[in-house]
Amino acid sequence: MKTIPVFAAMLLAAGLFLSGCNYEVPLTAKPTRKIDAQLIGDWVAVDKDSKEEEMMYVRKLDDVTYVVAMDKEIYRAFHSDFAGTAFLSVQDLNSADRLYLYLTYRLSPDGKQLSVLTVSTKVVPEETKGRSALQKLIKRQLTNPKLLNEPMEFTRKSR
Repeated sequence: MKTIPVFAAMLLAAGLFLSGCNYEVPLTAKPTRKIDAQLIGDWVAVDKDSKEEEMMYVRKLDDVTYVVAMDKEIYRAFHSDFAGTAFLSVQDLNSADRLYLYLTYRLSPDGKQLSVLTVSTKVVPEETKGRSALQKLIKRQLTNPKLLNEPMEFTRKSR
């Protein structure tokens, strides 16, 4: 059985991360808090073998909204803290449907490493309609280790 090179797997994960917007509504009707200034910047996922890079650019749009650019795609994101968990609602701005995905993140104490974990459509099916139904399902699944996909790891790009 062939193994997928690490970089190809990383690109696949990145594609699923941002092009995999599946839900019709954000997790919360409006942002739940201001942006985290530590997320602003240029982030890179690097293949350990080939040293090729996948860049993600995170910028402040306003006090509560980020703009994210990755692989020629543009996204809008805001905090959708819900049920004691810090989620982000991310909207695909290039798509006519303008669908959302939900994710959480972990930032290292020094602010140099970012782990991004998306909500799994296997646990929260994209056929789930309406914010209330999505929130109920996610709340029931918060302790399920399969709620979130494997993390994508980014490192802050130094200028």
